Amino acid sequence: MPAEFFLDTNIFVYTFDHSALAKRDRARELVQAALDGNGVISWQVVQEFLNVALRRFEHPLTAREAAEYLDEVLAPLCNVFPTPDLFRDALATHTETGFHYYDALVVAGAIASGARTLYTEDMQSGRELRGVRIENPFA
Repeated sequence: MPAEFFLDTNIFVYTFDHSALAKRDRARELVQAALDGNGVISWQVVQEFLNVALRRFEHPLTAREAAEYLDEVLAPLCNVFPTPDLFRDALATHTETGFHYYDALVVAGAIASGARTLYTEDMQSGRELRGVRIENPFA
C-alpha cells in the first residue's frame, strides 16, 4: 500500500532546529507520523540530510549520532532508490516545472513512492504533479 506522504529533507532538518520551535514541533509530528507507517523518503533525502547534519547544523551531529539517526529514523522510511527511470522522470519534471533538478528529483521520488502528498517548504505549495500535491506544512 502506498504511503500517504513523502517528506523532503527540510522536514528532517527542522526537527533539530531550536530557533524555530513551531516548525520544529510540526516537523517532529510529521516524522513520527511517517514512522507510524504513513510516510516515506528517498535515498536522496537520506544523503542530503546527513550532509547537512554533519556540516551545517549549529551543533553538527557526530558520525556516531548520524549513524544512530540513520538506523532509527531515515533507513526505516527510505523506500525510493535510484534507477534510470527515476532520473528520467526527474528530467521530465524539471522540464515541465522549471524546478531545479534536485527538487525535481524529490518530486520524482514522491511520485515513485505512490504518496499523495509531498511535504516540503521549498517548492510551490498547492501545486499538483502526476497525482502528488505539494504542501508546505509550515504555512
